[in-house]
Amino acid sequence: MNTLLTKYADEIRAILAKYPPEHKRSAVMPLLYLAQREAGYVTAQAMAEIAEILEISITDVASIVGFYTLYYDQPHGRYHIQVCTDLPCALRGAEDFLKALCQALGIEVGQVTPDGLFTIEEVKCIGACHRAPVFQVQGDGEIVFHENQTLETALAVIEALRQKAQQEKEGTA
Repeated sequence: MNTLLTKYADEIRAILAKYPPEHKRSAVMPLLYLAQREAGYVTAQAMAEIAEILEISITDVASIVGFYTLYYDQPHGRYHIQVCTDLPCALRGAEDFLKALCQALGIEVGQVTPDGLFTIEEVKCIGACHRAPVFQVQGDGEIVFHENQTLETALAVIEALRQKAQQEKEGTA
């Protein structure tokens, strides 16, 4: 049973309609985004279904998930913090920034905070080398960039997100 096909048949058809039938494999990224929207990450089952829909190999689909930092193949926190440590950013202190941020949150890169809100990932190049340390936060359907960061400014961003999550929790309780 194809879960994606069953739940999102109309959206899948709309995505596929944007591509000529002989190039439907080009729909892999929007279909991955659709699958990730469902679970917060792309499950192995979803990769298999996308491969079947597009008539490509599961390996081809998994390689896209593995290459792009916007796709995840494992569960993560509600907010995914990606800190760039590419060479230009490293020269501006990004590695020390990442280490301090992890220490402040009490987690290592790739782990989730105990409250389930945050995951930190080390990435290469998010396009703001001249304003490092830089990170982006993905969550709640948004990607927000934060440039010229210090530990204090980053922790203020994190605290604001924690407060937002707490207010939403209290509003639904």
